[in-house]
Amino acid sequence: MDLAEMINQYGVPTVVAVGMSYFIYFIWKFVTTEILPQLGKAKTTLIALIDRVIMLDNHMIRLDQKINTIIELKEREEKEKK
Repeated sequence: MDLAEMINQYGVPTVVAVGMSYFIYFIWKFVTTEILPQLGKAKTTLIALIDRVIMLDNHMIRLDQKINTIIELKEREEKEKK
């Protein structure tokens, strides 16, 4: 049965409703089988990357404190020499 015959027999709204139902089912199936698992993997990767950024930030803070301490100690030594 071709499209013109179905429209003549059932009417435009019915044929369009059936077509949209299939389209919605196809999109829902695609999202649940393809996209959602990939989003789960991406979420796990994102959490791991955020943890690494936080760890690197903490390392940078510690290094900055150590450098400031070294600079302060050198300044004290220079003042004592004078």
